[in-house]
Amino acid sequence: MRTVFMGTPDFSVETLKELIASEHEVLAVVTQPDKPKGRSDKLIASPVKECAVENGIPVLQPERARDAEFIEEIRKLAPDVIVVVAFGQILSKELLELPKYGCVNVHASLLPKYRGAAPIQQAVIDGCEYTGVTTMQMGEGLDTGDILLVDKVKLEAKETGGSLFDRLSPVGAKLLIKTLEGLEKGEITPVKQDESEATYVHMIKKSQGLIDFKKSAKELDCLIRGMNPWPSAFTHLDGKMLKIWDADVVSASGTPGTVIDTDKNSFTVACGEGALKVSEVQLEGKKRMQSSVFMNGNPMEIGKVLG
Repeated sequence: MRTVFMGTPDFSVETLKELIASEHEVLAVVTQPDKPKGRSDKLIASPVKECAVENGIPVLQPERARDAEFIEEIRKLAPDVIVVVAFGQILSKELLELPKYGCVNVHASLLPKYRGAAPIQQAVIDGCEYTGVTTMQMGEGLDTGDILLVDKVKLEAKETGGSLFDRLSPVGAKLLIKTLEGLEKGEITPVKQDESEATYVHMIKKSQGLIDFKKSAKELDCLIRGMNPWPSAFTHLDGKMLKIWDADVVSASGTPGTVIDTDKNSFTVACGEGALKVSEVQLEGKKRMQSSVFMNGNPMEIGKVLG
């Protein structure tokens, strides 16, 4: 197929690479405009743009994908299909209907669950046993299009937002190729989403990482893992932010937020139900470190209160 690829972040790159390596022709890559980063405000290209440039593929970076001028550029390319993976803009009906096979989206959840911006992290935060990737025939709504193919993935016991991101990216890439082959052969029957089961997730905010020790240890363990590596789960110790990177749920009780046990490698904090045995932390202004190292300079006596 003659394809146009639309995507922006790291998650999109694996699918673009798989598409380039396939028998399909990538006519152009569309990604978000370069953005300033850091104190110097130096313009930084998206990971997708970097991949396209490395492979000699023309790059388009419209401010608005709905603009008539951009749509006309795509029309001249005459793609059979437009592949969309975390592009970051809403597409117009005119663009959605332009290719023969429409626009195919790769979405990192089991639709209709977790429509929206942060399905990977939310699956970990919610303690899901399974998540996966769905390819979808895009419509005008947010992730509301008909389902094409699905690949289900079981979460690991210590799954983090980062590790799940890394596992789902290649799953999505392979599912996209399988979807294009199925569409071309007429072997896929689109399935409408069950709107009664739809859930939406918004962009993750830093404030969501604040740990409320009144919640159960199991809930907080999921939050800590879901917020790893960004933006992280945190509490406060003696007025300073303390990020918690790794902890295990243990059977113990006490006043929520209170240190109830310590050993040479960890300290245990009581929660609303159960407790968290904390093994990796990062104090404000310091590097990420094992609790054993942290406690050398920050004694965690029993009775110490976090939060």
